[in-house]
Amino acid sequence: MLSISNLSYFIGGRPLYENANLHIKPKDKIGLVGQNGTGKSTLLKIINGDYQPSSGEVQKAKDCTIGFLNQDLLSYQSDDSILSVALAAFKETLTLQDEIEVILKKMETDYSDEMINRLAFLQERFEANEGYTIKAKAEEVLEGIGFKSADLTKPLRTFSGGWRMRVMLAKLLLEKPSLLMLDEPTNHLDLPSIEWVENYMKNYEGAVIVVSHDQTFLDNCISSTVEVANHTLTLYSGNYSFYKEEKKERMEIQQNAYENQQQMIKQTEKFIERFRAKATKSNQVQSRIKALDRMDKVHEVVNDEVSVNFKFKFSKQSGRDVVILDNISKAYGDNVILKNTTARIERGDKIALIGANGKGKSTLLRIIDGSEPGVKGRTEGYNVIKSFFAQHQLEALTLDNEILQEMAQAGSGKTEMELRGVLGCFLFTNEEVFKKIKVLSGGEKSRVALAKTLISEANFLLLDEPTNHLDFQSVNILIQALQQYEGTFVTVSHDRHFIRGVANKIWYIENHEIKEYPGTYAEYEIWRDRQLAQAPESNPSKLDKKEKPPKPKPTVNNQEALVAKKEIRKLEEELERVEKEVEKLEEKKLDLESKMADPELYAREEEAQETQENYQALQAKLKSSNEQWEALVDKISSLQEVLQ
Repeated sequence: MLSISNLSYFIGGRPLYENANLHIKPKDKIGLVGQNGTGKSTLLKIINGDYQPSSGEVQKAKDCTIGFLNQDLLSYQSDDSILSVALAAFKETLTLQDEIEVILKKMETDYSDEMINRLAFLQERFEANEGYTIKAKAEEVLEGIGFKSADLTKPLRTFSGGWRMRVMLAKLLLEKPSLLMLDEPTNHLDLPSIEWVENYMKNYEGAVIVVSHDQTFLDNCISSTVEVANHTLTLYSGNYSFYKEEKKERMEIQQNAYENQQQMIKQTEKFIERFRAKATKSNQVQSRIKALDRMDKVHEVVNDEVSVNFKFKFSKQSGRDVVILDNISKAYGDNVILKNTTARIERGDKIALIGANGKGKSTLLRIIDGSEPGVKGRTEGYNVIKSFFAQHQLEALTLDNEILQEMAQAGSGKTEMELRGVLGCFLFTNEEVFKKIKVLSGGEKSRVALAKTLISEANFLLLDEPTNHLDFQSVNILIQALQQYEGTFVTVSHDRHFIRGVANKIWYIENHEIKEYPGTYAEYEIWRDRQLAQAPESNPSKLDKKEKPPKPKPTVNNQEALVAKKEIRKLEEELERVEKEVEKLEEKKLDLESKMADPELYAREEEAQETQENYQALQAKLKSSNEQWEALVDKISSLQEVLQ
């Protein structure tokens, strides 16, 4: 469908790409990953035709259409309603609709056969384009990504940049281009909207290339990963988690090859040095010199996985109760956020506050902080020292300060060496600590502000969307830092990978009350999915784990018991068969992975492609078998419960 061949692109003499290649097939779901500054967004703009390559070419099929969601669309404004903007995706259908209305107007005075035939033709095409359903489709997509029904008639310009970006995403999804390119689509979405887009993307009929720093989103949406590194594009035939594991294996192989080659080079250089002056060895010496010159050098592996070790110091430890919220309420006019709700934060709690935008998460964070006016019922515990991180703190950084100066002004009393150590953990090394704040990118400023928050010696942290603007590496550093933090914190975030890594409690706001799930996010997801399966018509978030109603115990007669036991035996036999099938598939998977770990395989392009396709097919079959196994286990468990 689209082919990139020998692509090179230079910025001021600095190469972003050199002889890079990529082939995109219909229905490919590709995640484009790499460190900030490697050229991911630039590649999308080259494919879109916004930038011209220095050399090489981008070829696409004649029927290939491209839809591109990029951050430049944040500035787009219109007086049209957001529903009208989204409906613009159906340009041809809307044109037909306008022409039909014109014809109908003319037919008030002109009943000629020409008019009747033209109207019939237009209506037939309008129906073929499913014109009577386009409004419903647009409403479904807009509401799926977070808009309320009442919002759909409001002008686009009345919404913030993030919400305008959602409208443009809706328009692209409705256009259904052959190739959909998304640059950081989750930046302006809340968690329910992200999950809705994931489900939409899984069933999307065209090809997709997505740039995202949301690891869970990539895992759930993509089937292959393309890494941008070393001025080239490297394909991995799996989602982001597969890419990380596969890359680790390839790096080990490359590092071993590098070390072996270096050892051989040293031995060769010793031979040359030792026998350079001997006439009898001159031919052998020259031969080895030429061999070194011709040698394809294996590069040493640069590991971008950073392991950090923070040493947090508390001048005081807080009491057992950090903050108590007793019967609190908060409203903005008619918009009720919280009503007569109670909650308690205890020392050691790591709370993730999740949910849709507009539910009042940031308001609740300010109430916990004590900075929200007009709220009664908040009690702060003994010896609580707070530190609050929010996006507006990036603007509070002193632009003319160097990074090291800014850190010194945080009031932690740390020495320059200690501050350098902290900055090193946040990827500011050597002379980079003398960069001025005003030249930093959004992600770099965010890292500085987070570092200041973490060295404040606070025993209670409040973090509002701390992963915004951070790349994979920086998010993983923050996760490690918070895992080592022995105090208490509450964080608002839509990044599920981050929440899974740090939280031991989940809070959400439902019916103007604070609800708590007393476990990790992974456990919360399992519980939520079970609630959906058991009560599809109810809202699972209304149930708290502690207050889940008991399941009524069914009664069975002897005949029903015999039928149930017979069914269990049948299911257990099927379960045993599926287990054996899974074991065989796992063995085949290991064999293919071993084959794919051989670097020589990738020199044989056709065989490598076939192996990767076989591996993908095997993964799909294994997933299906595992799902079948889980379904059988659930059925057996349900029948056994009936017999108890």
